[in-house]
Amino acid sequence: MTSAIDDRMSEWTLLEENLNYRFQDRHLLCEALTHRSFANEQSSDSLLPDNERLEFLGDAVLDLVVGNILHEDFPSCDEGEMTRIRSEVVAEPCLATLARDLDIGNALLLGRGEELSGGRSKSSLLADAFEALLGAVFKDGGLDAAITVIQPLFIPLLRQAEKQSGLDYKSRLQELVQGRYRILPRYQLVAASGPDHEKVYLVDVYVDAQACGRGEGRTKKSAEQSAALAALMELDPELSS
Repeated sequence: MTSAIDDRMSEWTLLEENLNYRFQDRHLLCEALTHRSFANEQSSDSLLPDNERLEFLGDAVLDLVVGNILHEDFPSCDEGEMTRIRSEVVAEPCLATLARDLDIGNALLLGRGEELSGGRSKSSLLADAFEALLGAVFKDGGLDAAITVIQPLFIPLLRQAEKQSGLDYKSRLQELVQGRYRILPRYQLVAASGPDHEKVYLVDVYVDAQACGRGEGRTKKSAEQSAALAALMELDPELSS
């Protein structure tokens, strides 16, 4: 176990720099980045907690902080609109994209099977780890620390979501691409893996001949939505600023 953790230490330091937050208790950082598959492979005398409890906490912290930002900084939004915007920006596609931007995947502790199956790039796994990381920041530094980390990541997304009322990611991407290039985006199924009851689909979205985003989901539709969000983050500077 020590060797596996040592191998990730440089990635953890880089992740702290990307977050602009340094942990006082690095055990919390370790827990946030420990997938259940890794924890389950450790011997009984070296038990390591996985990140699922911190994920639960981080989900609650994220909802609170994003809700407060909407209440304080978006006075023109009514309750229904605030609910829609918050639901959109804390959904898996958005969280997974932020996790990729922060390079959380390379910092994870994964079991052998999850490593071999491409766990470092799975949207669901990345979104869960992102929430666990926010839970760890809250435990380590309190609510003020969590706000400091969350605000710069989410305020641009919230402002963009406010402007795009009623449009899903595929509709937004189509609007953007049609307006900018006079063509339509094209979606291509890259792979489908797993048993029938737990299929995971991988989709690329192309603008002309250029792949601009990749998404993963339990259905083709959700994978396309995730790919569209990734493309929006790539093509729209307001989303990545």
